[in-house]
Amino acid sequence: MAPQHFLVVAFPGQGHINPARALAERLARATPDGRVTLSAAVSAHRLMFPSLASPNQEVHDGAVSYVPYSDGYDRGFRLFAGDGDDARRYCEAFGRVGRETLSAVMDRLAARGRPVTCVVYAMLMWWAAEVARDCGVPRTLYWTQPATMLAVYYHYFHGYERIVTEHAAEPGFTVAMPGLPPMATRDLPSFFTNFTDERMVAAFGDVRRTFEQLDLDVNSSTGGRKPMVLVNTIEELELGALASVPELDLFPIGPAVISLFADGTTKSSPNAVVGDLFVHDGKAYMEWLDTKPARSVVYVSFGSMSSASKRQKEEMKRGLAASGRPYLWVVRKDNRDNDEDRDNELGMVVEWCDQVRVLSHPAVGCFVTHCGWNSTLESVACGTPVVAVPQWSDQDTNARLIIQWGIGVRATIDADRFLDAEELTRCVELVMGDTKDGAAIRSSSTACKAKVQVAIADGGSSEHNFKTFQDQFANHV
Repeated sequence: MAPQHFLVVAFPGQGHINPARALAERLARATPDGRVTLSAAVSAHRLMFPSLASPNQEVHDGAVSYVPYSDGYDRGFRLFAGDGDDARRYCEAFGRVGRETLSAVMDRLAARGRPVTCVVYAMLMWWAAEVARDCGVPRTLYWTQPATMLAVYYHYFHGYERIVTEHAAEPGFTVAMPGLPPMATRDLPSFFTNFTDERMVAAFGDVRRTFEQLDLDVNSSTGGRKPMVLVNTIEELELGALASVPELDLFPIGPAVISLFADGTTKSSPNAVVGDLFVHDGKAYMEWLDTKPARSVVYVSFGSMSSASKRQKEEMKRGLAASGRPYLWVVRKDNRDNDEDRDNELGMVVEWCDQVRVLSHPAVGCFVTHCGWNSTLESVACGTPVVAVPQWSDQDTNARLIIQWGIGVRATIDADRFLDAEELTRCVELVMGDTKDGAAIRSSSTACKAKVQVAIADGGSSEHNFKTFQDQFANHV
């Protein structure tokens, strides 16, 4: 028999690339006699490996190979930079061109004597599941958001879409989905309530198609075999959500944080996978953190996609200044306003940084975040309390989980997601201040970090679930 060859197919965004690369590395370590290939769009591949002679040049880096597909936008596409027509054109090309070029990738690998034996398609990569099905290759979904989000989407598409849509304009309306605690409309994905922004509508289409692919596998399953889904979460934090979708065989194998080690610490390693789509700032921000007292610094980052308006940044500067605490703030190069985003006596502003190293630094006492799932998991793994400022997609649900776990506070923002200075100051003080509430949040953050350490240790739940997936996959094929 040919050796196992896992093909991990990822969407070309930083928040998707990170967990995909972590999984690819993990699969490679677990299958030393097999092969692992990661395929991201050329637009991401060329940024991951900027020194290549050509943007689509393959890379063979130790145990993992990198072979890109094309989505028709090899120089990249930014959802929020255009209008609804741009988003629709991209989504159409994404599925059509992506399907064609990924098929060609699989043909090339087979012709070299390295046929793919399993396609691991990350969320949004619905057409990769179609390619695998057409080629007769087993496939499994890699869900890179929380299990709660998977369950919410699943139930929404299986009986709850009508009631949620009917009450979309009522933020306080409560929906009780099977196996989940009651959730207000404001805590559900923004896709469920934002019908006017055609960019959101287009993006939501790829989420819907992902679940249509799952349904095909559910309906075609035989012999009691359920579709297998790898989930980037920690079993101990989401037991209820994991049990709420009995139609699927879920394997919580997270957190997919590359620089986490089995001893529960976070640190840099010469073997840690790199490949950010953004160039790290050359400022000595870690040395700057070294000069600050323990739990004194506010770290601010809204991730790789969300952009703050000039007015919002001015408001945040006021709020951070009013807190009187030192801060480290990530403002991406594509979100800069001339020389206005610069350091001052309190804070340092960087274009991009090693977030796990920052969050694990003892000087950092608070993370002001958009609540992307990678950032949320990293804050949990590092035991860093959170000020949640969700912007779109799954981030409202992630913010709800932060409150549920007691590791932070959710800022009050207006309908346009604007955060005023006074509210930012209030939230930072609540989380970092010497109050009963602040102490409780810090205690819960420490407790959640301990759960992560147990989960990723030898014999922990994440390792056990990963091995169980391997065994069941081997039996499937």
